[in-house]
Amino acid sequence: MARVTHFSPIALILISLLGLSGCTELTPPVPEPGRTLHLDLQGFQPLQNGFHYEGWAIIHGQPISTGKFNVDQQGKPVTLTGQPIPNGDFMTQVDLRPATAIVITIEPAGDTDVIPAKTHYAAGNVTNGSASLTVAATQALGNNFAGASGKYILATPTDGTNSNENSGIWFLDIATGSPSQGLQLPALPEGWKYEGWVVFNGVPVSTGRFRNPVAADEAAPFSSSQPGPPFPGEDFLKNSPSGLTFPIDLSGATAVISVEPDPDDSPAPFTLKPLAGQIPTSAKDHYVYTMNNQASSFPTGQAMIR
Repeated sequence: MARVTHFSPIALILISLLGLSGCTELTPPVPEPGRTLHLDLQGFQPLQNGFHYEGWAIIHGQPISTGKFNVDQQGKPVTLTGQPIPNGDFMTQVDLRPATAIVITIEPAGDTDVIPAKTHYAAGNVTNGSASLTVAATQALGNNFAGASGKYILATPTDGTNSNENSGIWFLDIATGSPSQGLQLPALPEGWKYEGWVVFNGVPVSTGRFRNPVAADEAAPFSSSQPGPPFPGEDFLKNSPSGLTFPIDLSGATAVISVEPDPDDSPAPFTLKPLAGQIPTSAKDHYVYTMNNQASSFPTGQAMIR
């Protein structure tokens, strides 16, 4: 006769629970409504040397971090260790629905505080849970740079002679016979500076950083000993970088004005390049050339509270 095993009611309940737990797959917790910020970014470039982006929701006038991140070569958000952030969704512990604005900052390497850096990159006001992020937002650079314009000449005033004149570039205008302002640029907020460049055979070389287009820039590492004009620019006469030999004929190179984070994540030109123009292959010295406005190519983005 087969033995019949009797289980107590408590044992039967435990067996049922064990069976259910063995058949149920664990699923990740569903974020509470209003605590996720979704970012869809266009034109953002990867930051270098530990610098990174950080999102901020402005709630009751106070900045609340929505998370630090960088972007990959396709401009998609990644963690600071380079792991993809699925769908560009940043889950927070805060109800973001009262936010009035979203701001993206550029933070320096090693940043651990909960205060936004001065370098506000893109921002937008929140309407119905969504914000269009632009450089022009008042919480960012505050200007779309559509009115920026630039002129320059080729000359080497710092060597005191009329030789190698195509080996220097100065962002000024001489149409009236005297040097005058060549760059029409908006004033920058704290956390940003302008920088001039020439790109020759793919090699960008800085002409110097500046904030005031009617004053000399911050450095002259390639110029000679004579004073230059009180405008941004550089003579390329000494200390040539790898890949180039000075003096150099700048004909066919590209002249660029960029907007750089301050402090800067890289010695290379940043994404924001409001002005650029190819120097003619038959360029003449002491002739005024005009740059093209490129502000329409600036990065943008969408932020959505979910």
